Amino acid sequence: MSLTDDQLDRYARHIILKEIGGSGQAKLLASSVAVVGAGGLGSPCLMYLAAAGVGRLTVIDDDTVALSNLQRQVLHGTADVGRAKTDSARDGLARINPDAVVTPQRVRLDANNAAALLGGHDVVADGSDSFATRLTVADACVTLRIPLVSAAVGPFDGQLSTFRGWEAGLPCYRCYVGNAPGREDTSCADQGILGALTGVMGAMQALEVIREITGFGPTLAGRLLLFDALSMRMRTLNLAKDPACPACH
Repeated sequence: MSLTDDQLDRYARHIILKEIGGSGQAKLLASSVAVVGAGGLGSPCLMYLAAAGVGRLTVIDDDTVALSNLQRQVLHGTADVGRAKTDSARDGLARINPDAVVTPQRVRLDANNAAALLGGHDVVADGSDSFATRLTVADACVTLRIPLVSAAVGPFDGQLSTFRGWEAGLPCYRCYVGNAPGREDTSCADQGILGALTGVMGAMQALEVIREITGFGPTLAGRLLLFDALSMRMRTLNLAKDPACPACH
């Protein structure tokens, strides 16, 4: 892929990095990423992926923008309240970078449509607010053999990992969380959440998507990054593959 003069200028700070260079930027422009959720995590993730030059972005979300979202969901503005998040995201990303082709999917991802929604993408980024949705996304990614970059946040903490469970020695999402059939979803409305925390974790999620596409540095697959915003500490743990996991064995 040859870059235009405008693209050479726009992505100059990537191209000058020897770990990315022109070939890495070409990979980004030719890549396709599905982002599940256009909220607190999805907003900064999508913004940085669009700015990085990811060629095709699929935004999957069935919700509308609420005023209470705007404290952290920075892709949307006051004028977007009441609009579908997918439409607001499409317009916001177009302002950031016209190179990105955005496909809005205003649907709730479930077991019946997951393969159709996620298939054909190079990477999936999941920032959904439902544990059941996360399991569905994870299972589909194993079946489709698509790297999954999964981020999650609590009131003052966040976690991030990449899952490629079909590969020998690498865990899938279920290896990490199990089936957890009785786990209940927690709500930002009930617990509260530090708005800037979602920006930190969503930006790091975008970084890991870019890593999967361009191949710079060691992957986060098989490791879990934990961030504590209260004490401003970060650590990384190793994740083991579960030999009894029903999803990746």
